[in-house]
Amino acid sequence: MSTSEAALRQAGDAIVPQGQRVLRRFLRDRSAMIGVIIVLLVVLAALLAPWLAGHDPTLTDFRNAFASPSRSHPFGTDNLGRDEFSRILHGARLSLGMAVTASLGITLVGVGLGLVAGLYGRVVATIIMRLADVFLALPTLILALVVVGLLGQGLRNLIITIVIVGWPSYARIVRGMTLQLRERGFVEAARALGASRPRIVLRHVLPNLVGPIVVLSTLDMGRVLLAVSGLSFLGFGISPPTPEWGAMLSDAKTFLDQAPQLLVWPGLAITVMVLAFNLTGDGLRDMLDPRTLQGMPSWAERHHRRHRLGAASSPDSLRTTVSRRTAD
Repeated sequence: MSTSEAALRQAGDAIVPQGQRVLRRFLRDRSAMIGVIIVLLVVLAALLAPWLAGHDPTLTDFRNAFASPSRSHPFGTDNLGRDEFSRILHGARLSLGMAVTASLGITLVGVGLGLVAGLYGRVVATIIMRLADVFLALPTLILALVVVGLLGQGLRNLIITIVIVGWPSYARIVRGMTLQLRERGFVEAARALGASRPRIVLRHVLPNLVGPIVVLSTLDMGRVLLAVSGLSFLGFGISPPTPEWGAMLSDAKTFLDQAPQLLVWPGLAITVMVLAFNLTGDGLRDMLDPRTLQGMPSWAERHHRRHRLGAASSPDSLRTTVSRRTAD
């Protein structure tokens, strides 16, 4: 390959859209792809649980209690004769649903308060950050137990508890990133042109926070799942006989000597999903790492320079640029 052809290919790669380059980097990460595949398979199995399970997860059969794995019951049965495989699949719908809902609530509350603290003055920032410091100073488990004890048992109260415990760390991170972004040139230009604060937040600050927030939420999803399962294990989650992984662990601990497999299946499900979320989050973090995105402009910078990309990326101008560089 000649020098001019190599330079032409390098220049051609430079104008590949940022999203396409980022996606290629993610697809090359095997561990991240394994995590994504596991998450998608488990989510699909949870959605199709009524058709895949074959048994009612709450139907009891005392004559078939503690049955060994078989073709009819792949994971065996529990102390009440309920199909363990069916309960794992239906429990995935509840466990993952609560984890995703709680993570979404944490993200919305934490990001909203972090943006307000970063853009709306010292007094507001001091109030929000001192409140976050109070929550962060308390032991997480003790705080969660106090909140769920005050609110009571139930799905909604469990999600509210996780959100109350988890938002302070998000708020502090988002405030720090907002303080950096508001000093950037495109934000100062928008402010000089008379843009309102809501417009600056929605058009200039928030789009540049989407990548880090997605990475943070994905990495934190495993921790949220563990928190949901842990509180359910302690008896603050869903009331029986509704299947949920943490509650299934709590029910199975009584029969550890008689049927240890009842602890294995829900524990393995939680472990695999936490690992899958962590692998996916690590892949997203590496994909969006600023050190590997050198030369890629931010969303706002691309927005301001979009009108110049058409001429710069035409084949004639590209070949002219390459010719000049090779001549030099």
